[in-house]
Amino acid sequence: MKVFLLLPFFLCLLSRVWGKIFGRCELAQVFHKAGLDGYRGYSLADWVCLAFYESHFDTSVVDHEADGSTSNGIFQINSHYWCEDYKHFKPNLCEMHCTDLLTSNINDDIVCAMRIAQGPRGLGSWMGWRENCEGLELKNWLKGCEL
Repeated sequence: MKVFLLLPFFLCLLSRVWGKIFGRCELAQVFHKAGLDGYRGYSLADWVCLAFYESHFDTSVVDHEADGSTSNGIFQINSHYWCEDYKHFKPNLCEMHCTDLLTSNINDDIVCAMRIAQGPRGLGSWMGWRENCEGLELKNWLKGCEL
């Protein structure tokens, strides 16, 4: 019986082993190397701000939405359109498994986010960016970071 009570705790720890919480400057460096600075007209600070308000820089975050879909990883990419969750068999426009978005390797997350940003709404596809970053002075997101 005690094993079942501890199971959620161990599952949480296990997800943290695969995931990662990035530091602000560390993430800015990863984004910079991936070519996000200036991508589709968005600054590096826009991307860092977006990641903070979507996941607090935590790659292991999964948010269960009211429609039954999940939002996954550092950019909270939704399973309804963008990744395969094996429950809904939706379009999977990024051609990836949702669990791939939960690891410490965020290269595939970045590629998928770039694809989403190519759409007509750009970074406006993310509520976190629209409500907290859009149109604001964002230079503090990169303050003290060596790029």
